[in-house]
Amino acid sequence: MSEKKRIILHVDMDHFFTAVEEREHPEFKGKPVIVGADPKEGKGRGVVSTCNYEARKFGVRSGMPISRAWKLCPEAVYLPVNYELYAKASHEIMNILRRRSDKFEQWGIDEAFLDITSKVKDYAEAEAFTKEIKREVFEKEKLTCSIGIGPNKLVAKIASDIQKPDGLTIVREEEVEKFLAPLPARKLLWVGRKTEQKLKAMGIKTIGDLAHYDPAVLAETFGVMGTQMYLMAHGIDRSEVEERGEIKSIGRDITFQEDMSNFEFILNTLDELAEEVHRDVLRQNVNFRTVTVRVRYENFETHTHSKTLPFITNRLQDLKKTGRELMQAYLRPDRKVRLVGVRVSSLISAEKQKTLM
Repeated sequence: MSEKKRIILHVDMDHFFTAVEEREHPEFKGKPVIVGADPKEGKGRGVVSTCNYEARKFGVRSGMPISRAWKLCPEAVYLPVNYELYAKASHEIMNILRRRSDKFEQWGIDEAFLDITSKVKDYAEAEAFTKEIKREVFEKEKLTCSIGIGPNKLVAKIASDIQKPDGLTIVREEEVEKFLAPLPARKLLWVGRKTEQKLKAMGIKTIGDLAHYDPAVLAETFGVMGTQMYLMAHGIDRSEVEERGEIKSIGRDITFQEDMSNFEFILNTLDELAEEVHRDVLRQNVNFRTVTVRVRYENFETHTHSKTLPFITNRLQDLKKTGRELMQAYLRPDRKVRLVGVRVSSLISAEKQKTLM
């Protein structure tokens, strides 16, 4: 008897931070709302964490300098990141999703994969099942989500982005290549601006173009990533939906809307991310010993660098100081930065710490 074909969902909450703020403050409904750094009347440093669809109409995007967002939309409602509020909403939503799936894998604060293969017999049942999930999330949390249904994680994730907000997109196994073919190559995971430019120079604009390209040339040009892109262009992804175990680290990163060479801006953004991580450290009542920074350059070359402290701490100043020290090595005048992140690990419960002292 042949193995049953997988049916995977990707659930993506719609403009999550701002949606939670609108739920808490109904007076914000219909207005552009931007969550991130303090704009200080156009002189603020730092970036936009997220914005709602009204703000996006003005050209505001996640990862954009807050000063630029202010120029584009000074009349928006500007709010600081309230991570505790968003984490509470996320926890409730993830519990709903976890209960409804065979296998569950959370991605960040506002996304998750669900394997519902044994819950439904076909895609028609999967559609009804998914509508029930959307209804329950909205009834209990007053928030909308967009969901993609597909035969694997890759296809489900791309599908969830097709009909935002509050969308539902189904891609059956036999429809995968037809669904992917007209989409820009950039829609594939790990294909960023620089890779996209390189692909365009080779005459590859769409996922369909990529699927019909010589895989040997792709491998020669991009290495292992070239082979991976070729497989993804055919909708091939065998990765499992896997529950992640006990929390081993706490981190945040952000992708800048434009590649950055302003070192002060990059370090200020790292400080803001450290503050978000620190709030989560306190909320989870843990101490840490290892700090890691992550940097991705404009060509998608990515580096991580860690330092294990000689002491256990939960202090913000220790996190910021170590993060800045580690990041300095990667700030080079000839390299623009696309993404920065900071993470703490070697975690120990503060309660356990007390009993050891």
